[in-house]
Amino acid sequence: MGKRYVQDFYVDPHSALLFHKMDLGLKHRAVRVLGSRVFRVTGIVIFLIAFFVTLMHLPMNTLGNEYHFSSPAPSRPVNEQINPASPSYYLITDWSRFAYVQYVTNTAYLCNSVMIFETLHRMNSKADRLLMYPAGFPIEGDSAESILLRKAHHEYGVKLVPIEVQSKFELGRDYTWAESYTKLLAFNQTQYDRVLSLDSDATILQPMDELFLLPPCPIAMPRAYWMNPDDRVLSSQMMLIQPSTFEFNRIKEAIENASLNEYDMEIVNNLYKDSALVLPHRSYDLLTGEFRAKNHSSYLGNPVETWDPDVVMREAKFLHFSDWPVPKPWIQAQEDTVTNNQPECNLDSETDDKNCRTRDLWLGFYTDFAQRRKDVCRMSLKKSHKRSSDERPERSPGIYEPTF
Repeated sequence: MGKRYVQDFYVDPHSALLFHKMDLGLKHRAVRVLGSRVFRVTGIVIFLIAFFVTLMHLPMNTLGNEYHFSSPAPSRPVNEQINPASPSYYLITDWSRFAYVQYVTNTAYLCNSVMIFETLHRMNSKADRLLMYPAGFPIEGDSAESILLRKAHHEYGVKLVPIEVQSKFELGRDYTWAESYTKLLAFNQTQYDRVLSLDSDATILQPMDELFLLPPCPIAMPRAYWMNPDDRVLSSQMMLIQPSTFEFNRIKEAIENASLNEYDMEIVNNLYKDSALVLPHRSYDLLTGEFRAKNHSSYLGNPVETWDPDVVMREAKFLHFSDWPVPKPWIQAQEDTVTNNQPECNLDSETDDKNCRTRDLWLGFYTDFAQRRKDVCRMSLKKSHKRSSDERPERSPGIYEPTF
């Protein structure tokens, strides 16, 4: 019965007349072929191949309309790698987990920090903005500090965090950097997954939100390229930090045990020199003093590339003012100090024309800072007849001396 059923199932009723006319032996052979296991398997394989080929050529929206899930389909495969540089990555990122951090110890640096936040606001930076300021600065009132703190909060969305200034004033200790330990309180801002600490004696040239999306690490910093490269010194002018109780306890212990010549930069180098993620200095730590240098190989990273100030400015995102003996940009420099230390003009090798582009850019850095200080802080440049802590040069590690 089983054999008969299989044979009847595969025989086409319309072929009955043909079978009657066929030779009986031929008929039996044809029936055996049609009912054989090989024929059935071959037919099934051909059918499946045709089915899947047809399926693969269907439009994707057709498949989507035909299949339904008991729960929402994932927006992307679980194991798919997301490109941090893609616009979609920026859209799905919870930017409230990140913050730009500034610290303040006096009125001049408060203005600098508010200028930094104004730039971030103007550039539509997505991360939070946090200002650590001395608890003694009043929020209410008509003092310069009060006005700037309220401006930062109301106009630029800055979160204000009162802190105790971390300082060490001891005999033999340079008072210039005695309060620089305050910067390291960024390690204690554990309400954030990551914070970007920037020195405020600087200008932000381009957005830097992409730094928050770097691979996890306790700290990321650029190299102090102006130092001896064999020393591999890290620059604390920019620090991408993952705040944690563990790391902050290490920082506190280092501050308590700091020697007379150890400040914020020395501490982070002692702790993280061999473990920090290194940021490219060509984008994230350009010094204004580089424009005064004759030899740019340390900055460029090679001895063969030609210095082009416009190319440098297009790739730079963070410009730090460091031009000793020229004072910091909120100090009114003496005219002869500027004249004697500004970049020299060069002769164009092809046209013999004088090229002053590097000098013009350098002078423009100071003009721009002064104008923004006036617009944002309503402050003019400070007058100074002697060196103050605001006119400090970059220390070692950190002292910058142009190579002539």
